[in-house]
Amino acid sequence: MCGIHSCISKVAFQAPSVELKHLLCERGPDYIGDVRTKVDIDHQSLHWVSCTSTVLALRGDQVTAQPFQDVPSGSIFCWNGEAWKIDGEVVSGNDGQVVFDMLLKASDAKLLATESRAAVLNVLRSISGPFAFVYLDGNHGLMYFGRDFLGRRSLLFNTDGFPTSFELSSCSDHRLGSWHEVEADGIYQISFSDDNSLYGQDDNIADTIPNAILPIYRQSWEGNEPKPSSSVFGVFNRSIPSTTHVLNSAALSVSELRQHLQESLKLRVLNVPEPPGSSDNQNARVAILFSGGLDCTVLARMTHDLLPFEQHIDLINVAFENPRVVEAARNSCESQRQRQRGAQKSVQNGTVAGTAIEPPLTTSFEACPDRETGRKAFRELQKVCPERLWKFVTVSSNGPWVDVPYIETIEHRAKVINLIHPHNTEMDLSIAYALYFASRGQGLVSSSLYPRPIPYSAPARVLLSGLGADELFGGYTRHATAFHRNGFTALLNELELDVNRLGKRNLGRDDRVISHWGREARFPYLDESLVKWAVECPIAFKCGFRDRGEENPENLGIEPGKLVLRLLAYELGLKSVAYEKKRAIQFGARTAKMEIGRTKGTALIS
Repeated sequence: MCGIHSCISKVAFQAPSVELKHLLCERGPDYIGDVRTKVDIDHQSLHWVSCTSTVLALRGDQVTAQPFQDVPSGSIFCWNGEAWKIDGEVVSGNDGQVVFDMLLKASDAKLLATESRAAVLNVLRSISGPFAFVYLDGNHGLMYFGRDFLGRRSLLFNTDGFPTSFELSSCSDHRLGSWHEVEADGIYQISFSDDNSLYGQDDNIADTIPNAILPIYRQSWEGNEPKPSSSVFGVFNRSIPSTTHVLNSAALSVSELRQHLQESLKLRVLNVPEPPGSSDNQNARVAILFSGGLDCTVLARMTHDLLPFEQHIDLINVAFENPRVVEAARNSCESQRQRQRGAQKSVQNGTVAGTAIEPPLTTSFEACPDRETGRKAFRELQKVCPERLWKFVTVSSNGPWVDVPYIETIEHRAKVINLIHPHNTEMDLSIAYALYFASRGQGLVSSSLYPRPIPYSAPARVLLSGLGADELFGGYTRHATAFHRNGFTALLNELELDVNRLGKRNLGRDDRVISHWGREARFPYLDESLVKWAVECPIAFKCGFRDRGEENPENLGIEPGKLVLRLLAYELGLKSVAYEKKRAIQFGARTAKMEIGRTKGTALIS
């Protein structure tokens, strides 16, 4: 993974600001490189192009310098991503170098500009994996940039320098410029030539990027296909199930999901290099962003099947001090005291009516829903997979038994707001808080190795996230609501809408927040092959929603949302997890509505 920055200027080379360069280095602490070149096609107009890359080395057997450069042609490549496969073939070694070599071949000087452009687009469309990129084809005076069609990596643009400059970057210094997300809706192209014969009816002027210093065109990821859902995601299956169909553990879809998820995890957890500073007692290469819920616990359980037993797996769990919740609890306790005061006697040694004051493990942090389910799932993993040393990491800050106190949340508020920019709602902030502190990975660790929790800093540079499962398998409350109101047609409408806007989710925001700590988030449920299978799978093989009065005796008590994943969890021995209810991250970690009052998630950050 990397931090990338590129600037086109009509007047001079332009480096990122000091603050922006610092943020880029936080993303890629292993290497920083700068490349500059002048572009002057047919002596029409001179442009200065500056590129900066920072590197978090996770592929290959050594740190590979970026930006990639081909001096003879003047071509430059900034790559922030993971090319797991190209044309369906697994990529080994440094994926950035492999992609750059293919792009150089596609933009050979012997090719006409139209031929080269078609070849470059084909290379980019053949990549499976999360990425954002900037590629300057020096031979033909074209610059390409964009994000993968699921938007799993961040890329922002800044046009405040109009009419003299245009910037692209993984993150922003929002004090300087007006930054916006590059949409994950296609491959963007800038031509340094006045020749517009390159572009035809399939090209669209990129109206989402106004005030650029040169015209910007966009080609969709699916090429000439008329419907994205019929090529990028697969054909969405809208078949209505018969009333006699029963989804149970013997269903083919359960074993197929297991196979697809296993293949996805192989790409993401095997061959991860040993992180700096690891030791025999601290050797986790992969960690899970762990609430104890269904999605992340299944990932943890299946990761166990793939990694050597001697490798530890960290389960990172975060909880927050929420003043609103604390105040409500305090008022409740005070009411109880008043009712009991006449019959109770206070004792100076810290007891009331013979009942000891709760120990630290029942603090407001331990009462957080995600902490309770996290510890429960941690114990279940230890029971089901005793060969593995599981480490339950409770994210902390100021000492023993302290997670993220409200005062520390406020201390980091400005930094988190800067990282999520241009997103700017209270909901963005509450979700980002949980991801920001969890990905920091510092706290107390519990495991069978230690008799009591000790201070710990997670060494893993790869973090697995369960994001995507709810959209694919009907896990949100609104999916159940849609079904109960208007049946399968409404449920299918809601799921298809979710699938079609996967690329418009907030993954760019999450990437900026998590990567700030020099770690990379990986999303096994958003593997292209798994997404395509899920989209083409009939609804009856994914969910267990049934009309009132139609009970499924084999799955009694298990929620119908994400039933195929719940049945897989049950098959993997995670019986308690299979029954766990869905909970949004901001409510599970208690980052939502921290202020006392009525603040809506859609409200702008004040």
